[in-house]
Amino acid sequence: MNWIHWALLSAIFAGITAVLAKIGVENINSHLATALRTSVVLIFTWAIALSMVPFEFVAKLSSRNWIFLILSGVATGLSWLCYFRALQLGEASRVASIDKLSILFVLVFSAVLLRERLFWTQWLGAILILGGVLLVAWNPRAS
Repeated sequence: MNWIHWALLSAIFAGITAVLAKIGVENINSHLATALRTSVVLIFTWAIALSMVPFEFVAKLSSRNWIFLILSGVATGLSWLCYFRALQLGEASRVASIDKLSILFVLVFSAVLLRERLFWTQWLGAILILGGVLLVAWNPRAS
């Protein structure tokens, strides 16, 4: 499978995650829900990693690998804490759509920090995504 297949699977699982998480956060503290989910992710991903990659490869990680993966983990944890709280307070369809604004942030961050060259088609796509998010998240009953 190439990157497109993995990305589509990621999107499918993320969609399932939003619905399952919305049900799971009902009547409990959102931070506790995030901790439980994260614990499952921790055990699940280590089981997969250790079944596919010998443990001695961990020793070969550079300090740069460690620093950026730890920072990424902190960002993921903060994202999940905010996401679960938003799910607890809002509708899953609206929360998940606003969460997808992350695509716009990835474009900006990758252009600025990674110096990736982005084309007009990507910026147009970002504008269309923004429009779609606004349409999905907008609640005409609240107006």
